[in-house]
Amino acid sequence: MTTGVKPPAWFWVVALLLLAWNAMGVYACVEQFRLGAEAMGPATDYDRALYASMPVWYNYVYAVATFGGLLATLALLLRERRSIVLFWLSLIAVMVMFGYLFATTDIIAHKGASVVLPFPAVIALIALFSVWFAGMAARKGWIGAR
Repeated sequence: MTTGVKPPAWFWVVALLLLAWNAMGVYACVEQFRLGAEAMGPATDYDRALYASMPVWYNYVYAVATFGGLLATLALLLRERRSIVLFWLSLIAVMVMFGYLFATTDIIAHKGASVVLPFPAVIALIALFSVWFAGMAARKGWIGAR
């Protein structure tokens, strides 16, 4: 069995940071399923109405985004090439989720862009970085050569 090229120590540091990030995402997802609009702290009437108005598929997409990211990170730690596909799946789910939220609701008008946009932007950037990182690791032979 070929083991491929041994990744540098910083690969493992980045992968473990991604593991922690994605585990927190899964926790937030589960809490939202459990608590609804109250998952992020005390919810306003607007937050409750917004959450209640979301289509059922929105929760499934949220689950794909978070659990997909966690599974992708586990595959990355196991040095499996499938992490690339799973990170792409997670990124696409993130884009669908936030695209729908911002395109079909008045959340930005109601709460303001400076309140609403920064955290989703960070989430999307980390998801995009994850896709890049797994691809770079595959190109360098750190993953997928087993």
